[in-house]
Formats: sequence, C-alpha cells, structure tokens
Amino acid sequence: MISTRDLSRLATGDALIRLCQSLATLDAILCPEWEFRYFSFNSEWDEGEKLALMRNGEGDDFLAFFNREGIIIKGFAVGAPMATDAPWPGVFNDVPESFQTFLDEPAFSRDATTFCTWCLHGEDQWRVGDINFPSSPDPDGSGQLLRFLDGQPETYKAWGDEYFGVPLDLASIDRVYRHVPLTRNLVARLNPETDFRELMGEMDDIGYPLA
Repeated sequence: MISTRDLSRLATGDALIRLCQSLATLDAILCPEWEFRYFSFNSEWDEGEKLALMRNGEGDDFLAFFNREGIIIKGFAVGAPMATDAPWPGVFNDVPESFQTFLDEPAFSRDATTFCTWCLHGEDQWRVGDINFPSSPDPDGSGQLLRFLDGQPETYKAWGDEYFGVPLDLASIDRVYRHVPLTRNLVARLNPETDFRELMGEMDDIGYPLA
C-alpha cells in the first residue's frame, strides 16, 4: 500500500503526470458533471506548472502540484487521527522553498492537511517531514487516498464499478492508463452517453492525447 510510511511504489516525474492525466480523463468520460468527479487535472495551471486534484465530496482530498523543481502532494483525510485543527507537527518540515507558494495559496487550505510529501526533479525518492506518527494503521489517511496512484487499472475499475454503478471495461481503462490516443470508439466503450465533441475541449485542459 502506498502511504507516507512507504512511498516506494509512488511514481515520480512524467510517469505521475501521465497517471494523473489518465485518472482525470477517465472521470471526464464517465462523469460529464464536473462537480461529481473525483479526479481533475490542469495541464496549464500557470507557466511551467500543472495541478492534479482528487476530492470525494466528503472532505477528503489530495492535490499534486508539478513545477520545474519537482512535485509536491498534500492531502487531507477527514477521519484520520492526524486530522486536527492545524497541521500535525512536522508535516511541513523541510519542504523546499520552491513549493512554498503552492502551500501558501489560500484556496488550498494549508491547515486542512494530514499529509505532505515531495520529490525533487532528477530524484526518484519521495520525502516527508520529521513526524511522530500516532499509533494507527493509517494515521494520516495517505494510504486511503494515495491508493489511487498505484498505477494499476484494476484499482480504478474496482472503485469505478462501485462509484458509477456499472461494470467498467478493464481493457479500455488500461488503454487510457497507457495514454492510447482517444477515439470515439474508445470513449464509447467506456461510456456510450459521453458527448465526444464536448469531451475534446476538456482534453485540451487535461493534456491527454487525441487520435
């Protein structure tokens, strides 16, 4: 399980960008109503910056921010033992200065944070602050939320089958995970009700390839 206690399976660099784009693309296909989606991705958040968001509508979320210096992920799990009125001591220890603007953005609510991890460009090791974790299988909720970033299409299918209430086509999910360019047929296999023309506009924002 990916968590702040074991981040060895969490992708870095372009691989994580592609995964976040795939998750956002699948949600765009399966859920035309943006407010009900779990995953979104903005490939042009600002010059040289990208932003991925996961939110479940019940207060749990994580944001992955990408810039020229690397990647930082902050998240909040409502039911986690470390979900207090202010960030748990050490959560933001040693965060590089290059990510401070992101953390200070009021819209991202610095106080609503139970975990934070970062990976600098050119490295393949994720880092966390010096934290005295409370005794719990998942004290900061990172295991619950970061499970979506394991890179396995089966993970999305297992969640999506339940969330969307229909059995999803694993082969099509796998093609999106592999960034196969979108076609009308691929989209229709996932959701025949999706308006392909409207979807194309969203792919510009996400940065997912089109046929």
